[in-house]
Amino acid sequence: MGGDAGATRRVMSREQVVRGGCRFFLRHHTIDMERLAAGLAISRATLYRVVRSRDVLLADVLWLLGERTLTQARRERRSTGADGVLEVTRLFVDRLRESAPFRAFLLAEPDTATRVLFHASCGVHRRVVSAQKEILLEARAAEEPSAALDQIAFLYVRIVESEVYAELLGGEPVDRALAERATRAVLPG
Repeated sequence: MGGDAGATRRVMSREQVVRGGCRFFLRHHTIDMERLAAGLAISRATLYRVVRSRDVLLADVLWLLGERTLTQARRERRSTGADGVLEVTRLFVDRLRESAPFRAFLLAEPDTATRVLFHASCGVHRRVVSAQKEILLEARAAEEPSAALDQIAFLYVRIVESEVYAELLGGEPVDRALAERATRAVLPG
């Protein structure tokens, strides 16, 4: 009998791979596709077939971990209106800064981080803007038409990204109080 005659093909869903990617990222502060595939007991070819590319997987992993953090910040919010929106942002940003895996990834792979976090093909930025729009709506901080609210959420997120990722983007650190004044200025009302 040949070595592959009794082998069964392991089927993995995208969700299973992303969850495995999250566990790997939290332990190793990166994603190594070969090691992840081995840890999931699938081939690299299967891994790539499921997720398309390392960047796309990283985007899904970072979004899932970020979404969990954002959900927690939203639950802990005590203020309403613009103050509630800013409170969620402060809680979220503080947790991002405290995340050793995330900080290590940004320092070790700044080009990859820039691509994954900001490039349209990976979708992290789009998902963050969508989540910010929901935060604006639930905080009742905006009575704007949907198209205007999309733009407000986009601008708000770009200001926050400028604060959080200033050094990654080749600049000097942005003063937090200044960034908060700028985000407050973007908020309606």
